[in-house]
This record gives sequence, C-alpha cells and structure tokens, in this order.
Amino acid sequence: MDWFPLINSLRIAGISTFIIFFLGIFSAYAIAKAPRLVKGILDVVLTMPLVLPPTVVGYLLLRVLGPKRPIGQLFLSLFGVRLTMTWWSAIFATTVVIFPLMYRTARGAFEAFDETLAQAGKTLGLSNTYIFWRIRIPACKQGILAGTVLAFARALGEYGATSMIAGYTPGRTATISTTVYQLWRTNDDALAFRWVLLNMAISAVVLLAVNMLERKRTNGRSVRA
Repeated sequence: MDWFPLINSLRIAGISTFIIFFLGIFSAYAIAKAPRLVKGILDVVLTMPLVLPPTVVGYLLLRVLGPKRPIGQLFLSLFGVRLTMTWWSAIFATTVVIFPLMYRTARGAFEAFDETLAQAGKTLGLSNTYIFWRIRIPACKQGILAGTVLAFARALGEYGATSMIAGYTPGRTATISTTVYQLWRTNDDALAFRWVLLNMAISAVVLLAVNMLERKRTNGRSVRA
C-alpha cells in the first residue's frame, strides 16, 4: 500500500491550517471590532467559500492562478513556477476552503470575550499587544483550538477544489480523497475501502478532540457562572 496520499494529505492540511490559524485569528479580531455595515459585508465575503461548492472554488482559483492567467503567467515567466498541478497547489485550495471555519469560530470566541478584562488591563498600563496575546487569546483559546481542529479535518478531506487545481498524479499530487476517487474509477474497491476506513478513523479522532474542547469550554463557563 502506497502511503504517499496520506503523507501528502497530512502536509497539505498541516500547512494550510498553520496559515489560516493566524490569518483567521487576526481577521476575526479586526472584523469583530469593525462597524456593523463593514462587518456584514466582510463577513459575507470571507464566509463565501464555506457555502460555495468546492468545484466552484477550484474553478475560481484556476481563473486566478492558471498558467494563462495574469498571476499564474507572471510566476511562470519570472520564476518558471507553475501555480497549478503541483502538490503544493492544493494548499491554495484547502486554505481558501477551510478559512471560513477558523474565521467564524475565532470571531464567535472574540465576540463572547468579556471586554471588562481588556479594560482592566488598560487601566494597569498594559499594551494592546500584551492584552491580546496574554489575556484575550488565553480566554478564547478553547474556541480557537476547536476551529483549528475542525479546519484541519476539513482540509484533510477536501476533494473538489483540490482535484481541480492540483489534479491527480500518483506519487506527486495524490491525496486521500483523490486516491479514493481514482481507485473507485478503476474498480479497485478493496483498496479504496481501506483508504475510506483510514480517513474515517482520522476524522473520528479529530471529532473526539473537538468534543473534548467543547466540553472544556462549557465546563469553564459553568464554573465562572
């Protein structure tokens, strides 16, 4: 059994989750403090990939990053680098697809934060940076961690956008999801079922982790109440 699809899926999911962890937190924090109209518009734009079909997301990425499109053509002519049909092309797809999960979870955590804690910190002369990293983030960590874990699980199972922008090449761009589809197409149901079971096992572990985080957050609120 070739383990490349698992290794490739894990590194793609890991890198994209690392990216959206910081991008999602800072976007959520900034938008949570924005005026209502601006918040509403930005919220719709940033959440759009969550409701769009993954194939539509993949198509839009191809329209931007394809070798005959301005950005893709620029990278190809200047650096000789194709932004599509490589293993790391899938990072673009997974990052866009999972960003709304991290953003919305982090924004909910920030909106539930007790601002009197931040105000108390300011009266003590603490900087906004210190308050953000040492007070706000620790208080919201359960929600942020839950969003991170969910985003990683979603990235691990992403298929539609990934297959369009990275394709399927054994040993180069194959992921668990694209491998299952290709094995099904070639009537190799036994091997496809093994990959399905492996993916289900990983997803079950992730969901258990999310439930544990949610339970801790609920218990924490009960103790404070």
